[in-house]
Amino acid sequence: MRFNSIIPELSIRNLLISKKFYLEILEFTLEYERIENSFMFLSYGKAQIMLQQINGYWETGKMEHPFGRGVNFQIGCSDVETLVKKLLSNGYGLFQDIEEVSYKENEIEHRVKEFLVQDPDGYLLRFSQSIC
Repeated sequence: MRFNSIIPELSIRNLLISKKFYLEILEFTLEYERIENSFMFLSYGKAQIMLQQINGYWETGKMEHPFGRGVNFQIGCSDVETLVKKLLSNGYGLFQDIEEVSYKENEIEHRVKEFLVQDPDGYLLRFSQSIC
């Protein structure tokens, strides 16, 4: 397995709840897990993320919901509409509905459709689909 140069590791409250959300609803791939450590390594396309149940080791302050305040994780997606339908049908509301936006990279304009959802611990996930 090839590891990205930066891989966020998120502290979570309940591994089973996060496992259902990420694997069954968002359809991430479980690359490996260490059950004895309540840890999972997941991927979604080229994105990689680690989830670790709170254990008192990594926390730099009091963990209060929603976690991850001030950060969102952009994840490339090939079909935002289908993913939104799956989230809504499983009772998950969106933090921000699908919208088309443009981002400039020097003189190049990139157009995307994207939406935001909070995971069960409040981490903000931004799924982004390129528009040709």
